[in-house]
Amino acid sequence: MTTDYALKVTDLVVNYGIVPAVKSISFSVARGKITTIIGSNGSGKSTTMKALTGLLPSQSAGIELFGKNIRHTETDVLVKQGLVLVPEGRRLFKSMTVTENLQMGAFQRSDKVAIARDFEQTLEYFPALREKLNVRAASLSGGQQQMVAVARALMAGPKLLLLDEPTIGLAPAIVDTIAEIIQSIAKAGVEILLVEQNAEIALEISHYAYILERGEVAMHGLATELANSAEIQRAYLGI
Repeated sequence: MTTDYALKVTDLVVNYGIVPAVKSISFSVARGKITTIIGSNGSGKSTTMKALTGLLPSQSAGIELFGKNIRHTETDVLVKQGLVLVPEGRRLFKSMTVTENLQMGAFQRSDKVAIARDFEQTLEYFPALREKLNVRAASLSGGQQQMVAVARALMAGPKLLLLDEPTIGLAPAIVDTIAEIIQSIAKAGVEILLVEQNAEIALEISHYAYILERGEVAMHGLATELANSAEIQRAYLGI
């Protein structure tokens, strides 16, 4: 089935016990576009990403990945279907080298030729990692660790890449580098759903944006239009 969206989510609900964290939100990721979800800390952004990948129990009227219903699908199966998450906080194997971390990203794949090709392609995105391949992840800077986290996800062969706070805690120069890499990945044909507290960078590189507040979609629209909204500038951009 061919659709004009990579992901379509209808009425997603996530609770922590009796406490509602995400309150019946609906959104979609258009094919060939970078879509972002922005909001303050605690608005439900990361909870949404975990629910999409099966890491948190949720309820929904429908979650479709490239037109296929993926409700109740196990996380490892979702990865095989092309839905791959770069989690907040990187979650690297700190005692392993960069090479070993990247290899772990491809652990469900058996196509050795394609894995080797993707390894080289990944290093094209992240040339700074080429001289760090034999270095343990724990020894890397925060920016380099974030690069490894994204690179590891790419080694899984994603069709839709979920990026959860990829710029958090990074220096401005590294934030710009990560943003450029995200755009390059999207141009190469990987669909992107980006979750960010850094509204400025998220709106700059995305095509469409959803704003979460207290677990609900407060506003959505073209990223350029939201970036020019006085309300958004005041609430999220400090203008």
